[in-house]
Amino acid sequence: MTDSDDLRDWLILLRTPGLGARRIREGLVARGDAASLLRWLTRHAEALDGEGRAWIEQPDEAVLAHDLAWLAGDDQRLLRCTEEDFPPQLEAIPDPPAALFVKGDASLLLRPQVAIVGARRAQAPGLANARRFAAELSAGGLLVTSGMADGVDGAAHEAALDAGQPTVAVIGTGPDRVYPRKHHALARRIAAHGAIVSEYPPGTAALVHHFPQRNRIIAGLSLGVVVIEAGRRSGSLITARQAGEQGRDVFALPGSIHNPLAEGCHALIGEGARLVQKPDEVLATLAPAALELGAELRARLERGEGPTGVGRRKTGPFDWRQDEEYRRLLDVMGYDPASLDALVDATGIAPGALSSMLLILELEGEIAALSGNRYQRMV
Repeated sequence: MTDSDDLRDWLILLRTPGLGARRIREGLVARGDAASLLRWLTRHAEALDGEGRAWIEQPDEAVLAHDLAWLAGDDQRLLRCTEEDFPPQLEAIPDPPAALFVKGDASLLLRPQVAIVGARRAQAPGLANARRFAAELSAGGLLVTSGMADGVDGAAHEAALDAGQPTVAVIGTGPDRVYPRKHHALARRIAAHGAIVSEYPPGTAALVHHFPQRNRIIAGLSLGVVVIEAGRRSGSLITARQAGEQGRDVFALPGSIHNPLAEGCHALIGEGARLVQKPDEVLATLAPAALELGAELRARLERGEGPTGVGRRKTGPFDWRQDEEYRRLLDVMGYDPASLDALVDATGIAPGALSSMLLILELEGEIAALSGNRYQRMV
């Protein structure tokens, strides 16, 4: 079977009304691959409702052709849960997506991330805090992830990019749509220097119920969520509470008791979120988890694990100084700035694994991350 055939099978499954990510994942475990699951569903159409049966029996070829044309574009991909570089962070969340449409650098999803979220109508101090936290957390080695919404989300993405660092936007529309429309320029920057991620197929409009759904992915990709200005009914509180349910750290910035956009943050602090005032406090809390994730991702990629349902063993304490590949990487780097692509070519290590190694070395103070996805040895 060609990859084009497999993609087509996946697209049919993802677009089947009433099927959903959970049933697709269960079906993959039971049937082995997308083609086998699709054949089984074709023979057992009673497992679907009327709309789902009609689609399986006669998919809209024009829609599938449009999807495949989008996937044929530069740096545009369907990242399936059966692939080894599907982010393992998402396997542990309730109702994980079966696949993600990605525009940009999909390997960034393997990096330790921090979510920055907050009010769409944030005030000037909130926007300033979003920019400061995003810039400093990016410089500290954490990739900033948010939802590309107006307000805090947009400010966080822009600050990370302005600092010369990539950023990830998880959106509630198809990957070819931009919402809000004012963020077309920002979306282009993110796609060029980061990644735009959606579980919804191309052409999907901005529907209200999609945004709470995408919030679980923002939380799931991240080691922790920083909430900057949020009202009592803010969607950011959904992200924060989902993060807490997923075992992630939740941080909230306090504000004036007279500011209604501080009420959500104060409520989170009252529920046990960490009160933070400086980015360093977030970095200090998340650094151990980032080190563990980097080592675990590297080991996972080396083992070639991929399909959903394959267990990931703990790597235990990890000492990079005892690892021959880390020593070779430092030797290859020398002391001049080197790009990620150059290091991939020089070492032969896969980009996802190499990114994890570089993050560990950065957190250990051995190297510094520079603008333009470059790295320089410091010791």
